[in-house]
Amino acid sequence: MPAEASAMGVQESFAVDHQDQDFERVVKRRLAGKFDDWPNEAGFEGLTEVRGPVELRVVGFIPSWAAGSLYRTGPGGYNVENTPKGTFKTTHWFDGFAHTHRFDIITDPDDPNRSVRVQYSSRHQAKDYVDAIRKAGQLPGLSFGQRQDPCIGIFGKIMSVFRREDPKPTPASANVCVTVHTDLPGFTSNLKQKGAGHRGNKPIYLATDANIIQEISPETLEPIGLARQHSLHPLLKGPLSSAHAQRDPETGDMFNFNIDMGPFATYRVFRTNAGDGATHILATIFALDLKPAYIHSFFLSPSFVILCVPSSHIGYMGISVPWKGNIVDAMQPFDRSKMCKWFVVDRRTDRGVVATFESPAGFFFHSINSFEERYESKGEIDIFCDVIEYDSTDIIRSFEMDVLLNTKTREDSYVMDEQRIRNCLPRLARYKFRVHTNKPQKNRQTGLERVLEIKAPHAGELPTINPSYSTRKHRYVYSLATCGASTLNDLIVKTDLVKGRTIFWNGPVGHTPGEAIFVPRPKQYRNEGGDVNEDDYEDDGVLLSVVLDGFGKTSYLLCLDAKTMKELGRAVCDWAIGHGFHGLHLETGVM
Repeated sequence: MPAEASAMGVQESFAVDHQDQDFERVVKRRLAGKFDDWPNEAGFEGLTEVRGPVELRVVGFIPSWAAGSLYRTGPGGYNVENTPKGTFKTTHWFDGFAHTHRFDIITDPDDPNRSVRVQYSSRHQAKDYVDAIRKAGQLPGLSFGQRQDPCIGIFGKIMSVFRREDPKPTPASANVCVTVHTDLPGFTSNLKQKGAGHRGNKPIYLATDANIIQEISPETLEPIGLARQHSLHPLLKGPLSSAHAQRDPETGDMFNFNIDMGPFATYRVFRTNAGDGATHILATIFALDLKPAYIHSFFLSPSFVILCVPSSHIGYMGISVPWKGNIVDAMQPFDRSKMCKWFVVDRRTDRGVVATFESPAGFFFHSINSFEERYESKGEIDIFCDVIEYDSTDIIRSFEMDVLLNTKTREDSYVMDEQRIRNCLPRLARYKFRVHTNKPQKNRQTGLERVLEIKAPHAGELPTINPSYSTRKHRYVYSLATCGASTLNDLIVKTDLVKGRTIFWNGPVGHTPGEAIFVPRPKQYRNEGGDVNEDDYEDDGVLLSVVLDGFGKTSYLLCLDAKTMKELGRAVCDWAIGHGFHGLHLETGVM
C-alpha cells in the first residue's frame, strides 16, 4: 500500500502477501488522528447549485467512447439558517440535503478520435423539505441519524409515532439522494406530463433506504415526481427498503425488498416485470426471532435473490424509529450473539425461500456481486456472494458530521478508540453456500463457508465492477480505501480477486475521491487479434470519479485507465462538489 499519502501516483502490491501488516499500518495512522493535514470541509460547506450547462476545462485525454452522461447524487447542504430555533445543523452525513450533478461527456462529431468536451450542471432536489425545516426549526419527519432536539418532550415523541405521511407531497418535499436509477419498471414517469425531457431521454430516479423514490428531469435535474412502493403492490407498505434495487441484466426486471414492522418484522422480496410493470412478491419472510434491521443492499444471482439480515437490529420491532426520531438511535446495541441471517429466494420458479443459513454477527452497507456454479448431475448450485463487511455497526456513527469534520477533541472523538478503529475498517469477503435444486420446496439450514477475505486497505467502500459482469463470475473490484490519512477515503484501489494483486491510485494530499464508476470500452474500439477470450477484457475500460481538492476547494472529474489505474485525463471545476454517494453513467444513445 502507499506508505504515505503524499507519495502521489499509482502503486502496486500483493494483498495476500502482506495485508495484515498493511491493515495494522492503517490502524496506527488512524489512531494518531492527524486528520487536519487532509481537509474535507470544502465537500460539506458552502456548496452551491450550478444550473449550467457550464463548459469544464479538460486536461489530458478522456476517450470518446466514454461519451454520455454521468449522474452523481448525494448531500449538497447541511445547515439551515433563520429558523425559529436558530441555525439547524445536520448531524449525520446521510441526512444532508439532496443535490444531484450531471457531467455531459461530449464527442466531436467531426473527429471521434479527439478528446471529449465536458459540461456540468447541478441542482438541489429537496427545496420544499429544507423550507419546512426553515419554518419549524426541525426535520419534517424521520431521518437516518439526525440527533433529536433535546427540547422535544414526551408528548412530541408520542405524536411522532402517530405522524402520518403528507397526503399531498410535492416532488421537492422529500430528501432522496443515495442512488441513481434509470427507467425503473412499474413506476409511471412524469416526464411527458411535466415537459421535462426531450431527445427521447429516459426517466431518472433517485432512491434511498426507504420505500420512496423521486423522479427528476434527466436534463434540468428538477424534481418532477414522488412515488412509493405500494404503488407497485398494495402489500409493499412497510417504511424501509434498499436504495440498491437490482436489475436482471438480461430481462431488465427489477428486484428489491420491503420491510414492514409491527408485532413481528415482515420482509417481502419482490420482482417488477420490465415488460408490463407487474409486481410479484417472490417471498414473504417472518419469524419470531427475525427482527427488523437496517439493510442497505442485497444480492442477485442468475437464479436467486439473496437477502442477508445483518446485526443492525432496530429496537421494539420498529417502534423505536419514530420514538427516537431516526434509525441510528433506534438500533439496538451491537450484540455479538445476534447472528446474520441469510435467505435464498428462488426468482425463477416461484419456490419462495429455498435455503437459510447464518454467519457471525456483523454489518455491511454494500454487496458487490453474486454468481453461481451449477452441478446439473447432482442437482446442486453453489452460490457465491461478495460483500464489503464490518465486524460491528460502529462504522455507522463514524459518518456523523463532527467525526468527518474532525471537530471533536481527541478525548471525545468517536474514532480514537483502537478497537473501534479496527471495527470501522472494511474487508472484502466472499461467501459460498450450496442449494439443492431437485428437492421439494422447504427451508433448509445450509452450511456457509467464507472462502475469501481481503482486508483494508486492499479493498474498501463503494465497490463497483464492470457492469457487464453483473450476476457473472468477476475478477476485479474497484473501491475507495484509506491509508489512514483522512476521515474519509484517500485512495482508489483495484483488487484482483484471482491473483490477490492490488493497484492503488492516490492523488496529492487532500484530494478525496468519490465512487469510481466503471465504463467499459465498446467492442468496436478494441484492438483484438487472434482468438478472443472475453474475460481478458473485464478491466478494459475507464473509471470516472469526482475528486475533491480539499486545499484548493475545487473538484474535478477524474478519468483513470481501469487496467493500469493511471490517470488519462480530468475535467476541472472552479468550485467544490459535495462528498456524494452513488452515480450512474448512461452512454450516448441510451439517453
